[in-house]
Amino acid sequence: MARTVVPLTNTQITSAKAEEKDYTLHDGGGLFLLVKTNKRKIWRFKYSRPLTKKQALKTYGPYPEISLAEARKMRDEDRVLLAKKIDPQEHRKKLEHDLIISKENTFLKIAEQWFKIKKTNISADYAKDVWRSLEKDVLPRVGMMSITDIKAQDMIKVITPVSDAGKLETVRRLCQRINEIMDYAINCGHIDANPCAKISRAFEAPEKNLMPSIPPQELPKLFKRLFSTNIEIQTKNLFLWQLLTMTRPVEAAATRWEEIDFNNKLWCIPKERMKKKRDHIIPLSIQCINILNTMKSISGHSLFVFPHRSNPSKSMNSQTINAAIKRAGFAGTLVAHGLRSIASTALNEHEFNPDAIEAALSHIDKNTVRRAYNRSDYLDSRKEIMQFWADYVTTKMNDQT
Repeated sequence: MARTVVPLTNTQITSAKAEEKDYTLHDGGGLFLLVKTNKRKIWRFKYSRPLTKKQALKTYGPYPEISLAEARKMRDEDRVLLAKKIDPQEHRKKLEHDLIISKENTFLKIAEQWFKIKKTNISADYAKDVWRSLEKDVLPRVGMMSITDIKAQDMIKVITPVSDAGKLETVRRLCQRINEIMDYAINCGHIDANPCAKISRAFEAPEKNLMPSIPPQELPKLFKRLFSTNIEIQTKNLFLWQLLTMTRPVEAAATRWEEIDFNNKLWCIPKERMKKKRDHIIPLSIQCINILNTMKSISGHSLFVFPHRSNPSKSMNSQTINAAIKRAGFAGTLVAHGLRSIASTALNEHEFNPDAIEAALSHIDKNTVRRAYNRSDYLDSRKEIMQFWADYVTTKMNDQT
């Protein structure tokens, strides 16, 4: 028959004196007070380990620092764990380990891990911009905080000065990057939820500004003004090359001869040079082939189709076309990147397959499920599209009024 233990009282504990040998005062449920010969009084908990059933002791701490009520609460919590087959001491070790890990996993450390992956999917210049924005506006204030301690208000305080300065587009990008880092932390098991998921709602949304462009009907006026200025043959050809291939300024300016497949009339841009880090193949129209043949006599010996005038080991500056457009009097109404919009508008007006047009522009479907099942790059359709577009542009060039 189990011995009945009478619970301790504060008076018993306070009046307990040291003796020649250590002795114990039991409170029940495994909790007891060890009275040492040196007058110290220490709370302990005796239990059987869930798996091995071996006897074990867990020390709670000294009395009076830990009161009778606090010791009983600790015992009751441990008994709940034991009922769930959890060893209290192993549980404490795990909590201490998790705490250490959480303190080591600062926002800076997680951001660095995220960025290591992020930069493999974006261009080098864009990667520099991403990290520079974090270094300037985020990391100085929350970089050393544990990822588990970060709350929405922490990030709102960080971004508020940027918002107050009227940099609403920067605010949007910072919110996006912070959320990507926090989502990465979730995926790695560092946190269970993203507390910053809705921080963008604390700020005014920026107005959506599209790249300045003109309707296709204004191409004749553009050609007339552009070609009547003192424009070099390399600049003219780069302008037409970018317009006809529907590429971004930096992609067009850095075209390499090794990327051109003359036999199959294809331009194969490697993923390292693409914004979305995906290889992009462009069917070349007759007009594009003519541009390449013209450039062969000028830069056939160079790495680049459009080399820099003073340093042939480099390509032409991607801003060259923007400068030419400004000289033609289209400042504020058209930029080099907007040439892609002209092509998109014209092709959609002529009811070409919208997906094929998006593929020609190297756009990635934002619907990840749809993208996973639609792996076609519409190459055959795009051959027809590219030649139609080149013929359309040629007609507009001949229609300068």
